[in-house]
Amino acid sequence: MVDSVILVVDDEAAIRDMVCITLDMAGFKCISASNFHEAHVAIIDNKPDLVLLDWMLPGGSGLELARRLRREEITTDIPIIMLTAKASEDNKVQGLNEGVDDYVTKPFSPRELVARIKTVLRRIDGKHKDKVLRVFDLQLDPTSHRISIEDQPVYMGPTEFRLLEFFLLNQEKVFSRDRIQDSVWGSNVYLDERTIDVHIRRLRKALSSIEDTAIDYAKLVQTVRGTGYRFSVRPS
Repeated sequence: MVDSVILVVDDEAAIRDMVCITLDMAGFKCISASNFHEAHVAIIDNKPDLVLLDWMLPGGSGLELARRLRREEITTDIPIIMLTAKASEDNKVQGLNEGVDDYVTKPFSPRELVARIKTVLRRIDGKHKDKVLRVFDLQLDPTSHRISIEDQPVYMGPTEFRLLEFFLLNQEKVFSRDRIQDSVWGSNVYLDERTIDVHIRRLRKALSSIEDTAIDYAKLVQTVRGTGYRFSVRPS
């Protein structure tokens, strides 16, 4: 949850700045957008862990954006908290019916906002914990600890399994080696950068063990020069 990326969408710069300062102090990474179009681009490009969304936005309402995010496959699971001055019961019901995960009204307590964000992220993490993860014909089942490609079993070590699970839960995001280490091995473990690179190579080798597949799954684990790695279905 620490270092989770939160997108703050609000047309008032003062509110964006205040919320981002609050989130930074709580250990989150904050990005922001001031209108409908900027927000949608930021979501597609950055795949934030959660969106704080105002109702009234230039270029379209926050409710329209929430509806669009829930409709598109790549964004349907991104948690959304409405952060708005619209405080009537009807507004809250309307927002929740459109699939937002929580509803916070302005003016708001920064401490309460952080607590709400953490609660939603914990709830989403709990939902994903036992969920079978799929990309094309690659499937990872965290409960049975099995991986398959085109229904053929793929064998890999426990570290490579955790690496793949981490990447599948965080597709399209670039991670430094330090962040990968903290998430897969734990922050109290020291590893040389080359150790992480070795496990990445082992993961790629395992993903390429099934021959004659329509997709080269090893190439989905992409090296981002000077930064780290990402898992992406887009060309690198």
